[in-house]
Amino acid sequence: MDLRLASALLPLGLLLLIITPGTSAGPVGGAVPIRVSVEGRGLSSEATGSYSGSVVEGGVLLGALKRLQQTDPSFRFTLREDPDHGLFLESVNGVAGSGQAQSYWELLSAGAPGDPARLDAGIGCYKPKAGEHIILRLSTWSKDL
Repeated sequence: MDLRLASALLPLGLLLLIITPGTSAGPVGGAVPIRVSVEGRGLSSEATGSYSGSVVEGGVLLGALKRLQQTDPSFRFTLREDPDHGLFLESVNGVAGSGQAQSYWELLSAGAPGDPARLDAGIGCYKPKAGEHIILRLSTWSKDL
């Protein structure tokens, strides 16, 4: 690159990323293991399950679920994107949440046994920790709320 052009671009905050063979523009950290379970009242045994997966250190849950879907044919999911609220888990293993059935896929982390907690961010923002157990639970809501 011409030095005059480079010096003209730097004040504008423009950077040139050069990737040479053997390097990566991706995350620097390694993969960390997580566990993913699918559960819910009334789900068939084909829809439920427990899976071992991984997420890139500092990566988001969406990446971990996509990687799991690519490596384990028994796990599959679909998403819905809302322009105001982001990504929503639409279906897992062929079972979709339903407005008519008042059901949705809830994202949980199994902290203490028997006491899972809701994730504090959505599928596209939540960053699982090494060894974390993520639960995808088909849950229901009440219209009275």
